Amino acid sequence: MKVFLMHPDRDFDFERELPANHEALIQDLELDTLLATMAAGDRFMFDVSRRALLVGLPDPEAIAYRQQVMTDCLEQAAVVRDLYTLAGEALTAQKSVWWGLRNDSPRRTLSSAVQKMELFSGFLRRLHAMAEEHAPKFSSPGFTRFFAMLREELDDAYLEVVDCQLKALKFPGGTLMSAQLAGGNKGKAYTLRRPREQGFLGRIFDRSGYSFTIPDRDVGGFNALGTLEDRGTNLVANALAQSVDHVDGFFVMLRTELAFYVACLNVSERLAEQGKPTTFPIPVARGERALSARGLYDVCLALTTGQRVVGNDVDADGKSLVMITGANQGGKSTFLRSVGLAQLMTQCGMFVGAQSLRVNVCEGVFTHYKREEDETMESGKLDEELARMSAIASHVTADCILLCNESFASTNEREGSQIARQVVRALLDEGVEVVFVTHMFDLADGFHRQKLDTALFLRAGRGDDGERSYKLSPGAPLPTSYGEDSYRKVFGASVETAQAN
Repeated sequence: MKVFLMHPDRDFDFERELPANHEALIQDLELDTLLATMAAGDRFMFDVSRRALLVGLPDPEAIAYRQQVMTDCLEQAAVVRDLYTLAGEALTAQKSVWWGLRNDSPRRTLSSAVQKMELFSGFLRRLHAMAEEHAPKFSSPGFTRFFAMLREELDDAYLEVVDCQLKALKFPGGTLMSAQLAGGNKGKAYTLRRPREQGFLGRIFDRSGYSFTIPDRDVGGFNALGTLEDRGTNLVANALAQSVDHVDGFFVMLRTELAFYVACLNVSERLAEQGKPTTFPIPVARGERALSARGLYDVCLALTTGQRVVGNDVDADGKSLVMITGANQGGKSTFLRSVGLAQLMTQCGMFVGAQSLRVNVCEGVFTHYKREEDETMESGKLDEELARMSAIASHVTADCILLCNESFASTNEREGSQIARQVVRALLDEGVEVVFVTHMFDLADGFHRQKLDTALFLRAGRGDDGERSYKLSPGAPLPTSYGEDSYRKVFGASVETAQAN
């Protein structure tokens, strides 16, 4: 039995290695906020969601498969949550069987396996009943295959056979086995046999063979008899133990894969409560530059504040460089984060925070954000920025996307612009998509004057009164970021007034 709800042909790999830059992604994109909402206090759900979010799917077909399963989950949320709960209950129940037992003999192994399979049998019956009741409500290829498998492989006739076999393996009439004699009258080829069907009186008066009775205090005799039983039940014990492991693995994977979808339901419900729109993005094949959105917003900001969050429209199809300038506190960093979140959420098969989104699948997402001063740093901030960019360069490849937020702003504008210009050019030449937020006019204007067909320049809006709209629109870089607005907001006076005093 296979779950196959995350992939059409394989299980979700919970042990797959995370990307080398995952810590930077979590910090810069504030993924802990999203993951905390997804997990809702469930640590296991947090771990599964974290891995699914950071290890994206490689192609649009794989993403579409997961989106279809997600659509079913959103429409049948209660059923999906019940399935997740059932899988967890099954795994919790079987763990109790092993408490206080030492599985050091085939008899103990068989006894424990019988108990576990009896527990699993009850949960499998519940799964089959849920499939019979709810299968018509699901339409995705993933759930359709999953429920069909449950209905075909776990029908009543099969489960009845399982129950009968488990009952027989308790040996209510004793253990019947055969053996052969080898050299030196040693036994070999011990084989467990099915007992003849006899009633109670039939067994008492059966004189068809020889028998002997072990005295109550004959410890050696009992041990010898136990050894014979172990040899006879060894093959059966191993076979049943393997079957138990298979069923256990099925429930483990069912719980694991459903954990991701239930986590996504948690986010969907939170955003719906706040009236925030979500949509399934249209993934485009790797290599085709696509980034067009309507109402794209920062999901983490929405989850944190619970208030109105401004969405942005962007048309960057065919663009490999998006340069964002404009007023301080105008929403540039928020937009950059919304792009990174949308990319990760798209490639793990989630919905995104937008009215619509079309985006290409990328090889990897990288971030290079400015860092606050760190007293433990052994070198300057510029050296630290250069070291991080060098680490990115050692992992980034063509068809990756790099999000830069005020990179190389720790030095003067002339030097910072020159460094950033060389870095961006090198990345573009290698086929890396770059989205760059900067207040360095020399950097942005230098690229703008080149009139590149593959570059888009966005500018954060500012009204004549200094109010921020938090909307980005196409526009050439300006030689000011209106820092006096921030000064006025903090100190309650204009720069000119402060200078006069």
